[in-house]
Amino acid sequence: MTTLIIGGGLSGLAVAHALQAKGQDYFLVEARRRLGGRIKTEHRDGGAFDMGPTWFWPGQPRIADLIKRLNLSKFDQFADGDLVYENEQGQVQRGRGFSSMQGSWRLVGGLGALIDALADSLPVDRVRLDAEVTALVKTSNGIDVTLKTDECLQVDRVIFCMPPRVAANLSFTPALPDSATMVLQNIPTWMAGQAKAIAIYDTPFWREAGLSGDGQSRFGPMVEIHDASPEQGGPYALFGFIGVPPQIRVDEDTLRQHLIAQLTRLFGPKAAQPSHLLIKDWVFDPFTATKADMAPVHGHPTYGLPEALRGLWGDRLLFSGSELSPQFGGYLEGALEAAENVLSSLEK
Repeated sequence: MTTLIIGGGLSGLAVAHALQAKGQDYFLVEARRRLGGRIKTEHRDGGAFDMGPTWFWPGQPRIADLIKRLNLSKFDQFADGDLVYENEQGQVQRGRGFSSMQGSWRLVGGLGALIDALADSLPVDRVRLDAEVTALVKTSNGIDVTLKTDECLQVDRVIFCMPPRVAANLSFTPALPDSATMVLQNIPTWMAGQAKAIAIYDTPFWREAGLSGDGQSRFGPMVEIHDASPEQGGPYALFGFIGVPPQIRVDEDTLRQHLIAQLTRLFGPKAAQPSHLLIKDWVFDPFTATKADMAPVHGHPTYGLPEALRGLWGDRLLFSGSELSPQFGGYLEGALEAAENVLSSLEK
């Protein structure tokens, strides 16, 4: 029984890691030229900076256990000092509120260290990058999976470890039931409409001024800011979630000017000259987001595995990924919970 895993993010790698440990036949394909999915860690001047997910929390046992088993280390999100707040007129106030992420954890080396450790546990011939799937055809013997290169893979079953909306854009023969297609299209991709900016500096001047690095703004373009520095040493960094609509974020040069201006208003003149200003706009990443993800998500969606996605093609099409997690949907823990659930279904 050969299993094809589509998607090399945390959930897909967790499934592959488990199948490898059980000695089962599998193959993982990833459309990008890197593994990690929405986990993307940039390295600058000896520091690691997460452009996607950043935190995990107490009460999330799967991610804690995995980090321990892989001999990785966590540290507390920096939260000492005052918060800064920018009102609708761009006026800045200090000491209003507290760090919203106090008590959360980050990973030494960034979450990319987790992806690297999982990838290192897999034989290189079981993983293929730059392998975008375009079509799946059910046959009498299994499933023929076509890549963008027109190469065809013959497998027994497929596990989708990718955003449901992206999976809905694939070609299925025979077509999926309308109910399944509609469900896939209507599951919001967590954080797909978000953009993130990280400004990197040689010194933590905000800490020296008694600031935590936390900021909130109703003036923009960033609506929420936090300290993104490594646990020890530099370089140091501030990161923010960009709150202006995707249509306004298309002009990156103009966006960069507004980001620097905002950082300077909030943290002073030393913020005006970062050594690097990194931006990742996930809504324009075709392997993460679809046009539907350009609409804002208000509140945390209710996630889980809908009944319409069960039993497809005689249980040969299976779904994982954080959006299919019933308890921790949208979080790293959810990606692992969904992987755990789909692995359990293989044993039935």
